[in-house]
Amino acid sequence: MDKDIKKEYSNGELTIVWKPKTCIHAAECVKALPQVYNPNKKPWIAIENASTEELKSQIAKCPSGALGYYMNDEQDAESETLETKVEVLENGPLLVYGTLKVTDKEGNTETKNKTTAFCRCGQSNNKPYCDGSHLSSNFIG
Repeated sequence: MDKDIKKEYSNGELTIVWKPKTCIHAAECVKALPQVYNPNKKPWIAIENASTEELKSQIAKCPSGALGYYMNDEQDAESETLETKVEVLENGPLLVYGTLKVTDKEGNTETKNKTTAFCRCGQSNNKPYCDGSHLSSNFIG
C-alpha cells in the first residue's frame, strides 16, 4: 500500500499538515484566507501571511480534513476537548466535527481532531471519506 503524501508548512509556532489525497477541493481554505492559500502558486500555502489564530480557525473548517496542524512547542491538547457534532450537507457528505477514531476496511486506525467529511453518495474512491465524487454523480440526498 502506498504511503499517503503529506506536506508540512511551518511559521515556527504552528505547522500546517496538508494531505492532498484527502482534499475534496471545496476551496473553504481559499475563500477564508486567500492571502495564504493560492492553488495557482508553488508552494500553494504561504503560511506567513496569516496569524496562528487565523490559521487554526480556518483549518478547523476544512470539510475534508485534508488540512490539519500541530503546535511546534507543545502537545496538542485540543483533541481531548473537541465537542462532537454531526452535520448533513445537502447533496454532499456527512460532516463530523470533533475527535474521532476511524478504522477503515483494512483495519487501519486514524485519529482525527477536526472536521471529517464522510461519503454519503457511495461513489468515493477514498471511502469512508468524501473525495467530491458526489458532484460528478449528481448525488441527491
